[in-house]
Amino acid sequence: MTTQLEEKPPLGRVIVITSGKGGVGKTTSAAAISAGLAQRGFKTVVIDFDVGLRNLDMTMGCERRVVFDFINVIQGEARLKQALIRDKRLPNLFILPTSQTRDKEALTKEGVETVLNELKQEFDYIVCDSPAGIERGAQMAMHFADEAIVVTNPEVSSVRDSDRVLGLLSSQTKRAETEGAEPVKAQVLVTRHDRARTESGEMMNIEDVLEILAVPLLGIVPESQAVLRASNVGTPVVLDGPSNAATAYEDAVARLTGEAVEMRVLSDRRPSLFQRLLGRIA
Repeated sequence: MTTQLEEKPPLGRVIVITSGKGGVGKTTSAAAISAGLAQRGFKTVVIDFDVGLRNLDMTMGCERRVVFDFINVIQGEARLKQALIRDKRLPNLFILPTSQTRDKEALTKEGVETVLNELKQEFDYIVCDSPAGIERGAQMAMHFADEAIVVTNPEVSSVRDSDRVLGLLSSQTKRAETEGAEPVKAQVLVTRHDRARTESGEMMNIEDVLEILAVPLLGIVPESQAVLRASNVGTPVVLDGPSNAATAYEDAVARLTGEAVEMRVLSDRRPSLFQRLLGRIA
């Protein structure tokens, strides 16, 4: 008598949200993308890797619910289920906050791998909110990634630093070190895009950004007051009402999950008085 082997369910995908430069909207993007994935029915967890500078819990509006954190789990001081916080708005979304009092040396490669392997058994997507730069926390966040979203502003310094991060993704990750493994799938997310400043030459245009980074474009998020408003009230921007920034993140999430969505350059900037007068005259 022969028995048919049961097919194992696919493991969750680990996506790192990273950047070379601080202040580009990385945590905002991690919150929006993880919430967008959960909105689409995927069981999603977002992890804060910025040990000592915990901000993700505030962006997600759960700072008062933190009891145990990522480092407690790595150090064996708490079980993973004790540290995970279920989002009150989306039952498919969980947050794993990090410590405000430890340093980044508490992130060990073995500890991070153990936690990620456990999460991959239960979640469809594991979103890792990386610290900016190329130090230990950032390297731990990207080491076990299957995919990477490199967040950049259309400015020379930001794009240059993002190019450095792409070099690390191709050389210092587990996939890069494993013979025969597919490389980390990297895409760029351009944030704080301002069409008027681009047209005036104050910012780089999208074509120049892509020529330098040489990876696919996941989305273009406009400069928007909606992002600041959502952050101030502890809500991912995709859950904070209609805005062009929310639409841009929703489009990016759709592309991330394999949908073919037209790339749109949206803008939340109101026309100037002069532009409005011209519009009336025309």
